[in-house]
Amino acid sequence: MSTPIVIVGCGGHGRELLTIVDAANEAAGAKRPWRLVGVVDDRPSTVNRDRLDRLAVPFLGGPDRLADMDPRTHYAIGIGSPRVRAGVARRLDRYGRPAARLVHPAATVGGDAALSEGVVVFAGARITTNVTLGRHVHVNQNATVGHDSVLADFVSVHPLAAVSGDCHLETGVLVGTTAAVLQGLHVGAWSTVGAGACVVRDVPANAVVKGVPAR
Repeated sequence: MSTPIVIVGCGGHGRELLTIVDAANEAAGAKRPWRLVGVVDDRPSTVNRDRLDRLAVPFLGGPDRLADMDPRTHYAIGIGSPRVRAGVARRLDRYGRPAARLVHPAATVGGDAALSEGVVVFAGARITTNVTLGRHVHVNQNATVGHDSVLADFVSVHPLAAVSGDCHLETGVLVGTTAAVLQGLHVGAWSTVGAGACVVRDVPANAVVKGVPAR
């Protein structure tokens, strides 16, 4: 029996999660893993509501609707910002609903990879071997995470970014599009690596670094 799932967020990132659900169901054939219930969002824009309507996906109201749903209902947070995603997860935790792990069938995940609840791995992403991903980590399209790396809760690796082997990204780190974190480095909690940056030394907590090399 398919598991009911709700996507949190009807912006572009949330609608991209819808494509992962669809792809996972299509790849599984008759054993479809998910039954999409709809999308929830506190303040959807008119434009995003229109785009959701064009996909023929039900809009259910605010995230608090989860409180009244079947206890088996899973959720996935389609929000790109690590801080906002963390806040939404704390809010939803009180309802006791499980967070889904979503892996696009066009992604690859290597051996001994630990994916916590709420992890989303997008199309074309590559997770190699002995990697640990914390709660609600997002590895976006065509991004890579190298061997033995640890990404703590709420990390976002944006499209085409590369996290090299044996790196440690603390809670809430954001690695921007096409950025690179070189081998064995540590990035402190809630830091941002700007798009296109190349991190060549450890980054402290709550920092914003950019450029090549990143400063």
